[in-house]
Amino acid sequence: MDAIIKPFRESAQRKVLPKTERPSREEAEQAVSTLLRWIGEDVGREGLIDTPSRVAKAYLEMFSGYDEDPQEALGRTFEEVGGYDDMVLVKDIAFHSHCEHHMVPIIGKAHVAYLPDGRVLGLSKIARTVEIFARRLQTQENMTAQIAQTIDEALAPRGVAVMIEAEHMCMAMRGIRKQGSTTTTTCFTGQFRHEASEQVNFMTLLRFGKE
Repeated sequence: MDAIIKPFRESAQRKVLPKTERPSREEAEQAVSTLLRWIGEDVGREGLIDTPSRVAKAYLEMFSGYDEDPQEALGRTFEEVGGYDDMVLVKDIAFHSHCEHHMVPIIGKAHVAYLPDGRVLGLSKIARTVEIFARRLQTQENMTAQIAQTIDEALAPRGVAVMIEAEHMCMAMRGIRKQGSTTTTTCFTGQFRHEASEQVNFMTLLRFGKE
């Protein structure tokens, strides 16, 4: 099992270029201008004069996850849990990400649970972790694994469960152009991975209140 888990963990890790190796803001704006000309636009017309600058600014916001460390976001834990050792679930965490293949939006919700082992996280930290990974170019599968692995490493709980349900604009806006279809991915560690009853409990709590 270790031989299976090790490459799985390594495959979810992505290199983040340090700022010293990134192009300048001016180069980024020039790249936007080049793309506009490539699709046939007149970059000198009134409506597009400031577009390269606006796109660069928007990218800084939409992809701010590259400048944040999810391990730091999860840095503080709490040990005063009053003996609580049952599941902690934060569900329906809405997010927007971008597909790494076509750079178009992924819109969805994440559901994250863990089984404490003497320590718990602030609930906002879980949502923050989802947000950090969402604000990077992603595949849904990798984002699901990254969230689970990061929480597993930071908290060392008895298990982590992550489910993501999302619509991919690369399917809705281009290609087969099928609107409204969703993709579901899951990642389990620890007891969630090895004990079917814990997975059932997780799925049951996700359905609670939706029927």
